[in-house]
Parts: sequence; C-alpha cells; structure tokens
Amino acid sequence: MSLDSLLAQLSSQSSMPPVEQWNPDYCGEIDLIIKKDGTWFYQGTPFKRMNMVKLFASVIKKEAQDYFLVTPVEKIKISVEHYPFVITHWQWLDENKQDMVLSTNLGDTFLLDAEHPLTIDNEDNLIVTVRRNLHAIVHRNVYYQWIEEAKTSQDNTSLVIHSNGQSFVLGQL
Repeated sequence: MSLDSLLAQLSSQSSMPPVEQWNPDYCGEIDLIIKKDGTWFYQGTPFKRMNMVKLFASVIKKEAQDYFLVTPVEKIKISVEHYPFVITHWQWLDENKQDMVLSTNLGDTFLLDAEHPLTIDNEDNLIVTVRRNLHAIVHRNVYYQWIEEAKTSQDNTSLVIHSNGQSFVLGQL
C-alpha cells in the first residue's frame, strides 16, 4: 500500500467520511507516525501539506489500542505516539463565558460539552474527545490558560471549568 494510492482513494470522499461504518480487509502497515506533538511523519519526513494531513485525519479509526487509516476497501495500520490530535486553541463563544469552543492542531472546532468531554487519562493527561473514539491531548499552554479560568469545585477538592452546562475537572486540589 502506497501513500499515493491511499490519497487517490480519499480524494473523492466527503469531508468527514463514515469510517465507523467501513470494515475493509486489513492491508498491512504503512510507515506513517503521528508524534506526541501532533506532527505527522511519513518514512521519517514530516508532512509539508496540511491539506493532506487533514484528509488522512478524516479517515483515522481506532480499534482497541491500534490506529488505522480506513477507506471503503482498505485498512492500513499507522503509529500514533500518544493521541492523534492536540487541543491548541480555545475561546469563549460569547461574553457570558457559558460555552467554550476548542480547536485542534488540524483545525477541528467544536464545543466542549457532553459529546466532546474533557477527561483525565491514566497518565494524568487532560484529553478531549474530538470525534468517534478519537481524542486530543490538551496542549500545556491551553492548560495554563484554563487554570486562570478555573473555579474551585463545590466540595473544594478540585479545579473545574464549565461549558455548555457541564463541569469538567482540570485536577485535584
């Protein structure tokens, strides 16, 4: 499986293909790795074209602990060092500070809410569900900005941020 043939298949797809509905045959691995900082590498060389990265990111599928690029006819395993996305920006939707909008390193934008919750993983990293069962790690700069916005929980045991009527824990006190 070559990167060019995969790119050719994906070029005809919509912006967010229904990869959860696709169960093609496994075709092997490709030397593609997503580094911890969100940088994509192919055969040891970083991707230069963001549009290509975004296209491939639209067809990432996670099964158990493995990540794959999936088309309707092929499934290719890739390596992900930590998480496939990084939360790099955030802002309040309005001056009332009721709803927080998050953005990933690849331009995915969504509301922090029940569908896209903030959680803490087993290594104490803050992560957010981006789509399906794919997560983004919260960049350190975003974390420090959130600390400035955080409130103490009602029971005084943790720092929380609020968005879309939900409370999300940043850490224990």
